[in-house]
Amino acid sequence: MQFFELMPAWQKLVWIFIVLSFSWILEGRFPLFSFNYKKWRHARINLVFLAFSITINLVFGIITIGIFNWIQAHEFGLLFFVEFPLWLELLIAVLVLDLFAQYFVHVLLHKYKWMWKMHMVHHSDTWVDATTGTRHHPGDYALREVFSLFAVFIVGAPIAFYFFYRIVTIFFSYLTHANIEVPLKLDKALSWIFITPNMHKFHHHFQRPWTDSNFGNMFSFWDRIFGTFVYDDPKKVKFGLDVLEETPDGNIFFQLNLPFNKDIKTDY
Repeated sequence: MQFFELMPAWQKLVWIFIVLSFSWILEGRFPLFSFNYKKWRHARINLVFLAFSITINLVFGIITIGIFNWIQAHEFGLLFFVEFPLWLELLIAVLVLDLFAQYFVHVLLHKYKWMWKMHMVHHSDTWVDATTGTRHHPGDYALREVFSLFAVFIVGAPIAFYFFYRIVTIFFSYLTHANIEVPLKLDKALSWIFITPNMHKFHHHFQRPWTDSNFGNMFSFWDRIFGTFVYDDPKKVKFGLDVLEETPDGNIFFQLNLPFNKDIKTDY
């Protein structure tokens, strides 16, 4: 835990590079879909969004330090009311963070129009691969950071737990978006507990109800508990959004302006 608490920012960036590169290698060797696209050109816009996210993360990082100092000084949060082994406290912290900072906020992003129009940027990618995991409108990403801080207040975890959670989240974000073919039996077995590449593909289908399913980032049982779990043949998935079929998914300026574009109609 001390390793994660003292982990410098450059090591976190290296971790992003390692996981993204690993996912790209798997995509090249074991693709689920044979995309006819220029991979680096497609990645360019998604990596621009990654730069926005890193900048926002740095700002929220300063706020997060202040919050953790306050929590420890006032012994505020769930973990101050119990005394469990370290591994169990870490598991509780990760579960609470995954529920509120990933699953719950993701459901809200699909439910309310003003949130959905920001989140549409993520779903507008018609060539879903590992870099799609970085594709979040700055407003979308900032909302997720707010809910992360809310979850931190609830659980009262030490900052090392939070950094550990963020590192694991990066792994799942890139790997589950990656265009990789996982043996069906293995993927189905893993999907009882974890979000898998096949499982997450249904969330990126261009039409509902699949678009409004499989909201989890790390653990799949939230979707099973709340009735949003879907599993079928991943080859049936068509990426993108039906209301954005004629829009430029590779134009950064169009995508940044998408939440404010009144010509984009939604059913939310």
